[in-house]
Amino acid sequence: MTDAETTPEQAPVAHATIVYLGPVAPHWEIRTHFGDERLIDAFRTRVDARLLLLPKHDPQFRRNRERVNRDAERELIRLDWDLGDELHQGAAAS
Repeated sequence: MTDAETTPEQAPVAHATIVYLGPVAPHWEIRTHFGDERLIDAFRTRVDARLLLLPKHDPQFRRNRERVNRDAERELIRLDWDLGDELHQGAAAS
């Protein structure tokens, strides 16, 4: 048996949706639902650095999407993805 500490789930401090705009750059838009503007702006800067020139079909997108999800989790940001097709909708929401 391990002594793994379980931390209680904390409420999100912000909520955002990342929307795929299509094949013409810029490909992504981050829409804020609630939360501190400074926190969201810092998050938006990091997301733009990872996704700005990547269309959703690029192999690098999958790795960067996971990095963005982990970043949002660390910052307690509830994050949704709107990739514009039903195939990705269920798999991409976090």
